[in-house]
Amino acid sequence: MISKLLAGVCRLIPDRRGVAAVEFALVAPLLLCMYFVTMEVAQGIEANKKVGRVGSMVADLITQQSEITPDQLKAIMKIGESILQPYNRSAPKIVVTAIQITPDPGSRVQVAWSGKVENGAYSAAAAAGSAATVPTALNIPNTFLVRVESYLNYKPVITWSAEAKPTLGLTAAFDNISMKETYYLRPRMSSTIECEDC
Repeated sequence: MISKLLAGVCRLIPDRRGVAAVEFALVAPLLLCMYFVTMEVAQGIEANKKVGRVGSMVADLITQQSEITPDQLKAIMKIGESILQPYNRSAPKIVVTAIQITPDPGSRVQVAWSGKVENGAYSAAAAAGSAATVPTALNIPNTFLVRVESYLNYKPVITWSAEAKPTLGLTAAFDNISMKETYYLRPRMSSTIECEDC
């Protein structure tokens, strides 16, 4: 019986008819992995670019106003949220802070008004009159700035399913990739932008 088994194995060794199928079976998983990783990296880069666009567009729309209401501020930030479409795995956080740099010798940098949208809900952010920070190059006495910070916890497609993570051997680093952009712009239509009740 052993000799028959050995004879059968010896007949298979020179047979090359299944080599292509075996090679494909070995290479196909690697190619699929490369495809999905490339797709995920491309989507991540695109989402990061959109986070930057959110900040620049919101800042641009706000600085075109001479005064703004809380409802207008909310509407502009909602428009900012829509820039991330079709990405909808997590909602962005957008924080708008109007910063007044006082004319006095110490040139205090303080918040004039502020608001934010987080998880689709609008609320106040930093309190008016509280201290703020700006880059040294922008710290010019008697000026007004609008700072827009946009945040996104990017969730890759491969982490949608909680059960899939242990199976794929993914670590917590792939659960949430934090993306952030900050933009500073000056008012265009006036020296300051007033926002009553912001």
